[in-house]
Amino acid sequence: MKKITTADFAAMKESGDKISMVTAYDYSTAKLVDDSGINSILVGDSLGMVMLGYEDTLSVTMEDMIHHCSAVARGAKNALVVCDMPFMSYQTSVYDAVMNAGRIMKEARAGAVKLEGGSEFAEHIRAIVNASIPVCAHIGMTPQSVNAFGGFKVQGKTLEAAKKLLHDALAVEAAGAFAVVLECVPAALAEYISAALTIPTIGIGAGAGCDGQVLVYQDMLGMYSDFTPKFVRRFADVGSEMKRAFAEYDKAVKSGEFPSTEHCFKIDSSVMDELMASE
Repeated sequence: MKKITTADFAAMKESGDKISMVTAYDYSTAKLVDDSGINSILVGDSLGMVMLGYEDTLSVTMEDMIHHCSAVARGAKNALVVCDMPFMSYQTSVYDAVMNAGRIMKEARAGAVKLEGGSEFAEHIRAIVNASIPVCAHIGMTPQSVNAFGGFKVQGKTLEAAKKLLHDALAVEAAGAFAVVLECVPAALAEYISAALTIPTIGIGAGAGCDGQVLVYQDMLGMYSDFTPKFVRRFADVGSEMKRAFAEYDKAVKSGEFPSTEHCFKIDSSVMDELMASE
């Protein structure tokens, strides 16, 4: 396989081929995802919850994102690696947005950055793109704005809100974003927005009418049970299998069953005889 680029995203939109994206936060998981043929890996600030145990994404730092993204980039040889810009890494100014996006590209070796927000961040997106850094936008339910929204809620359900989402989508496209994530958006509205844009839409809780889909891998594999969103489909129950294996290991260690002879290294008995005789 060849390395997926933002140009491939555009070509897939043009040809009607769906884009697959899933999160990963470490080297070994990235290798598994990459080998599966998935088009893109998102190093999301969702790592705050599923990897670091925070209640939300707000505590995630630039250093967290760079640390995890650099590991993913080393494991992903084919998939396009997109890295989230964390809370307050770009909201403060256009200058900060460009500088921090540059850090992610240089230090974390991402293929693109993602930032939340619509028309209000069009200037930031344009400046980052002008610095030759690809940007994936993110509108709808934007987790970094959870406090402003009053919780995790579906967005765009009223006429005014739907118009705002369409305006935001067109604004980030005009600013130069190569794709836009639509999160927790009614399916009919997401399909309408997808048809109105020339750039691909990546849905998460936004229906099948989007040009692609993204999920948090711990959600789709049943590894994160603190909260399971309505839009998640479990493709495997890896969490239960991991717990079973850990319990079996615990039992085997405590009973003395593990390690057995087959798991041990041998030494010539004469060496041991000499060792004991010399003591």
